[in-house]
Amino acid sequence: MEISGLVITFNEEKNIGNCIDGLLKVCDEVIVVDSLSSDRTVAIAKSKGAKVVTQSFLGDGPQRTHGLQFCKNDWILNLDADEFLDEDANEFILEKKYLEGGYDAFSFRVKNFLGEELIDFSGWYPDHKVRFFNKKTASPSTSIVHQKIVATKEKKVKVHILHYGWDSFEQIIAKKNQYSTWHAHQLFDQGKRINGFKPVLNGTVAFIRCYFFKKGVFNGLDGITIALIQAFFSYMKYAKLIKLQHLEKLKR
Repeated sequence: MEISGLVITFNEEKNIGNCIDGLLKVCDEVIVVDSLSSDRTVAIAKSKGAKVVTQSFLGDGPQRTHGLQFCKNDWILNLDADEFLDEDANEFILEKKYLEGGYDAFSFRVKNFLGEELIDFSGWYPDHKVRFFNKKTASPSTSIVHQKIVATKEKKVKVHILHYGWDSFEQIIAKKNQYSTWHAHQLFDQGKRINGFKPVLNGTVAFIRCYFFKKGVFNGLDGITIALIQAFFSYMKYAKLIKLQHLEKLKR
């Protein structure tokens, strides 16, 4: 099939087996780049036939880029361990529709689940991610969080990735909190500087957008909860950036 599956992992024993099984439906190899997991992730991956490379975490984009050198094929299907191709995405790849039109990257729609419940409101659907690309002309960005694929000719296609990322609101909040820390440091390192109004302004705008304009208002308690979580993420990444700015001033 001449496609390499690429997965970055850290303590993903719950998901990695099913993820590799799914990838092997359309890939002829799977490369797992593991950042020093303390659970059975590596053992399970090897038992499924994946090649495992150990690398301490370099950041989202750099970790994926590190794995490319171990992939023998040009076409890369780069899923997270809690992501799986839906049937329409499997058909798209198996029927080699990606070879039409000279595109080097494809953005799939993402269905995000909380447990078994699809979150199709508050801007969470249709979410889009580029997870399938040709490494000759496309590659992950250098971002340490929420990296994107930098391509020469990208196409959005109406096929789906299933993302089973969380079992509870607590897990979503914990992940968003972690992301906000990474994002704040990334903005700081890029030279971004803001004033004290930015966290409140962006948090408020995020809530209004998700709750009123992205249909959260029609989804009861879940709708308002997801909107608040999005507002929390937007607020915290800028609040943490301000803290970094203050620390910078104290060191002068």
